[in-house]
Amino acid sequence: MKVLVTGGAGFIGCNFTRLLVRTRPSWNVVVLDKLTYAGRTENLDDVAGSPCFQFIRGDICDPSAVAAAMKGCDAVVNFAAETHVDRSIEEASSFVRTDIEGVRVLLEEFRKGDRALFLQVSTDEVYGSVETGYSIETDQLCPRSPYSASKAGGELLAMSYHHTYGTPVVVTRASNNYGPYQYPEKLIPLFITNALDGLQLPLYGDGLNRRDWLYVEDHCRALLMVLEKCPSGAVYNIGGGFEKSNMEVTQAVLEAVGAGPDLIRYIEDRPGHDRRYALDIGRILKETGWSPMMRFDEGIRATAEWYGTNRKWWETIKSGEFGEYYKRMYQDRLGQSRGAVPE
Repeated sequence: MKVLVTGGAGFIGCNFTRLLVRTRPSWNVVVLDKLTYAGRTENLDDVAGSPCFQFIRGDICDPSAVAAAMKGCDAVVNFAAETHVDRSIEEASSFVRTDIEGVRVLLEEFRKGDRALFLQVSTDEVYGSVETGYSIETDQLCPRSPYSASKAGGELLAMSYHHTYGTPVVVTRASNNYGPYQYPEKLIPLFITNALDGLQLPLYGDGLNRRDWLYVEDHCRALLMVLEKCPSGAVYNIGGGFEKSNMEVTQAVLEAVGAGPDLIRYIEDRPGHDRRYALDIGRILKETGWSPMMRFDEGIRATAEWYGTNRKWWETIKSGEFGEYYKRMYQDRLGQSRGAVPE
């Protein structure tokens, strides 16, 4: 088996690549990554010397780069995407380009050969805000941010190739991931690294928005099972089963790092902030036998320990482009914050 992993130098992609190299030594793994701000070759340092691994720098929107990377591949797992809601609110065009047009380019190349499966990795955010109950795979999609709309467009396009051309496609929709190698713009790594440095934790709104949390290694195991076991045309929800408010996540981070609640700052909420996501994961449990193994409290401690041990990794990030982004996102909001959370 030869697998192309697009976006394999990013957070989930590098963890998935590492899983393949470790557990499927007879497979050949090709990573195609544009190396935008969140893609880093050092994320793959520990597999770079493997004889079954190859890295290619390139854009999934570039047909020639895609053709070269996909040559001889039996399967494609597409992680390549612009992913951060806040950035999509700032500037939506790159999200539409990568998350939709990039998927089209990949699919066009994929269907030229006799290949096994195109796995489109998507998000629970395509369902929109779910006030009560749990989203199932047949629910109507109702994305409410430029990010989630672009991801919905990408997965709908992928499934249209299945129905129109017979292209073997599977779509997965995962809940919020966390764990090692996550770029520190996202809530958990941002709050962990800020807390380690004694900096304020900018908590949106009232802190009661709710998400289901999935440890990245559990997600990667699920994707491997889907790749090996699941039929074309299927859609699977992948969740961790640990629904938490952002305030509960923040408190767990502070406990794991050993910091106090005085670091928390409530700030102005972001526009269109979905209140809650929650997934029914019954289908993947039944059809693959997969289940999440990492408890949230254990996962947060392991993640905090990783960032504490790997300061050089994130300190380098925070000294570059991220610094300007952080100022744009939080400087004014923190200046107008309502102070520390009362004890």
